[in-house]
Amino acid sequence: MKSLRIIYMGTPSFAISPLQKILETKHKVVAVVTAPDRKSGRGKKLTPSPIKVFCEENDLPVLQPPNLKDPDLITQLRELDPDVMVVVAFRMLPKEVWSIPPNGTFNLHASLLPKYRGAAPIHWAIINGEKQTGATTFFINEQIDTGEIIAQKSLPIGLDENTGQLSNRLEKLGATLTVETLDLIATDRVNSSPQPNNDQQSFAPKLTRENTQLQWDQEGQCIERKVRGLQPFPCAWTMLSNNGNVLYCKIHDVDFIEGKQPLEDGQIFVENQQIMVAVPNGTIRVKRLQLPNKKPMSDKELLNGYSIDAESSFENP
Repeated sequence: MKSLRIIYMGTPSFAISPLQKILETKHKVVAVVTAPDRKSGRGKKLTPSPIKVFCEENDLPVLQPPNLKDPDLITQLRELDPDVMVVVAFRMLPKEVWSIPPNGTFNLHASLLPKYRGAAPIHWAIINGEKQTGATTFFINEQIDTGEIIAQKSLPIGLDENTGQLSNRLEKLGATLTVETLDLIATDRVNSSPQPNNDQQSFAPKLTRENTQLQWDQEGQCIERKVRGLQPFPCAWTMLSNNGNVLYCKIHDVDFIEGKQPLEDGQIFVENQQIMVAVPNGTIRVKRLQLPNKKPMSDKELLNGYSIDAESSFENP
């Protein structure tokens, strides 16, 4: 099996395990492309991406182009003479970039394509109540997440699993799949296949303020899945109406108790030092939440210094 020259592209921590796994093989990473440092925190300090931090710790050359169509960047990438490019959680590439390597450019995507094409496949798989998900490697083309599939691996989604937990497992699964895909390319054994154009297709749109807000007129199972699917980031949110004030409130953890519920959707009541919320088919217990400028706390911790009045509620959009 020949050793491949690889340009690796990624930004968040999800992209670290696949890169680390490649470094354990005979293949050579000739450069890593990641996002430019960004200002973050109260001091607006320039902060490197998780991938850049990893590269600096492992003496890997890093490129941080602000413009992927920059002719100088295209020239630099060509001069690196890659056999293949590997993309994990990065921006959409222009054809001038992904067409450079003779063996193509492939992407690792955290779903079983064609299901959950798009920016947030792990979140939406949990929110929509999927029983299983997985990882896919596919060759990049002109459209997002539609290229020919090289390989896939699946795993079950745990009943109580949140996006952070599932992401950790998918990162490890994806790392193995990435190396297996590189080995297929190195031994000329790739047998890619077009993605089916049928009802298996689904989408995982970018998470926004609008689609992360909780709707208390939904059934409790949907609310519980949405909270898990948005945990730990960006986190489900709602507006709390209490004591004449309306506050932005993040919801970190809930339980759903099914049963008849006479109260109006979203109405809050306290029972045994627990925050309970009425929904159409039962009750949601809010186990962990966060008020503005406060740290996340359990419902019991909140109730130690915060009173819930009899008319309080979580507002529907």
